[in-house]
Amino acid sequence: MIREPVVAGQFYPDTKKELEKMIEYCIEHKFGPGKQIKESAEKIFGIVCPHAGYVYSGPTACHSYKAISSQKPELAIIIGPNHFGIGKNAATMIDAKWETPLGLIEVDSQASQEAVKNSNVIEIDNYSHSQDHSLEVQVPMLQSILTNEFKILPIILLEQNLQTATDVGNVVSEIAKKRNTIIVASSDFTHYEENSFAHRQDKALIEPILDLDVDRFYQVLMEKRVSACGYGAIASAMIACKNLGATRGELLSYATSGDVSGDTDSVVGYGAIKFV
Repeated sequence: MIREPVVAGQFYPDTKKELEKMIEYCIEHKFGPGKQIKESAEKIFGIVCPHAGYVYSGPTACHSYKAISSQKPELAIIIGPNHFGIGKNAATMIDAKWETPLGLIEVDSQASQEAVKNSNVIEIDNYSHSQDHSLEVQVPMLQSILTNEFKILPIILLEQNLQTATDVGNVVSEIAKKRNTIIVASSDFTHYEENSFAHRQDKALIEPILDLDVDRFYQVLMEKRVSACGYGAIASAMIACKNLGATRGELLSYATSGDVSGDTDSVVGYGAIKFV
């Protein structure tokens, strides 16, 4: 099956030319990473990327993608939240390709089947993926910034508690051990709060992410009621990357929609983080 884009023309342009132009704009934006590629030998196990409209979150997201551009992963495992509350608690797909204005990307069915077999929560369910943008917006970025051929393993989470994240993280790390893989956690941070408050909330939540401290991460999330939508995706990536040998996270960039647009009354926070 072809999983057709549902937010092309909304979150990002729906033509190849305009989309390439938009990603270029995000890279060169004052909140973007700039064109210069710093070749690095360090192993990056995973990244955290925002998933809002490119005009707002694209410059921040590009920091994460530029960081992995020289790694040439053959598999990108993309984990994100299910915003629509449809389908299964955790879902992947088989025998599918994802379509974007930049072309088709194949789902790694072998990896998907392995995930389902070894997980207590992940099921195969196309419907779970039918409406959501959290994984979709990451795909054109990967297509644009990676120079090699790769496949994806999409995992969308309706349930995001610690138990689910632990299951998903452990399963993902076992798959990642077998091939050159990058793990992408798709999440925005604070939603619809005043700008300086969003900065404070997100700083508090990012600290345990950088320490790879999942228990503390959930503690801060609950105590401060941080409205990060993909918290289970972030936790899954933290667990997987730690299993693979990551010792820390590194904050590459943080900005809010208010920093980008100037409208600071009600903002959404975006963080780019790499796990090394």
